[in-house]
Amino acid sequence: MTDWVLTKLYEFEGQAIRYDMLGEGPPLVLVHGTPWSSFNWRHLIPMLAEKWTVYFYDLLGYGQSGMRDGDVSLGIQNRVLDNLLNHWNLDKPRIIGHDFGGTTVLRTHLINKRDFEQIVLVDPVALSPWGSPFFSHVNKHEAAFQGVPDYIHEAIVTAYVKDAAYRQMPKDTLDGILKPWLGDIGCQAFYRQIAQADSWFTDEIEPKYGSITRPVLIAWGEEDKWIPIETGMRLHKAIPGSEFVPIPNAGHLVQEEEPVALFNAIQPFFESLIISA
Repeated sequence: MTDWVLTKLYEFEGQAIRYDMLGEGPPLVLVHGTPWSSFNWRHLIPMLAEKWTVYFYDLLGYGQSGMRDGDVSLGIQNRVLDNLLNHWNLDKPRIIGHDFGGTTVLRTHLINKRDFEQIVLVDPVALSPWGSPFFSHVNKHEAAFQGVPDYIHEAIVTAYVKDAAYRQMPKDTLDGILKPWLGDIGCQAFYRQIAQADSWFTDEIEPKYGSITRPVLIAWGEEDKWIPIETGMRLHKAIPGSEFVPIPNAGHLVQEEEPVALFNAIQPFFESLIISA
């Protein structure tokens, strides 16, 4: 399923942010990470849309959103989300963030002071140190990577994203992940977003985790090689009152490998607030 298309457009500082929505009910926002896109929520969205109006979009510099040269760092993604929430007229929605999407959710909550009814973090990038040796190498030598031939670039991205999965990644999944990053624009965008990754953006908010009072669920793939589950447990301890759910048989890309298990963790968490209210 590589014909994933977002039908709606929001302009942020001259750049296109592509988004869409599905379902009826209270609002629920999904925020993907790197090097992913909203495509990777496609299994979860229909399940969630049975009870929620699900809003999903591609981060600036990712997927179908604008990929022009400029700032696509974690320092701008919370501003994009803050503006989107205004555009959607959403006040205190529920929200789910994966990987850098989890960082973006936390930064939007703690820096932009956006309130959320409930927060779900799926294998988020939230605690230092983070960033693989590959991240560090691209950070130092971005220009060299920008010039690699297409077939070498595709091989690099393929090897990189496959490493996020615990099991072998189906071809249609791999194709859908690769698609935005191929070609001249996609190639430049891929290395740009890695080169701009900086743990400063999590260091800035890490001291504030103890101030979070909203209900938080942290779901983590037990076989995550990118960010081990022990880091998830550290985050759980850092956020008072948070819940922690390990997801068996899943690596970093939980929503692709175990979408039903992830849904079965999320849905009771959301419903618990409705019942208690």
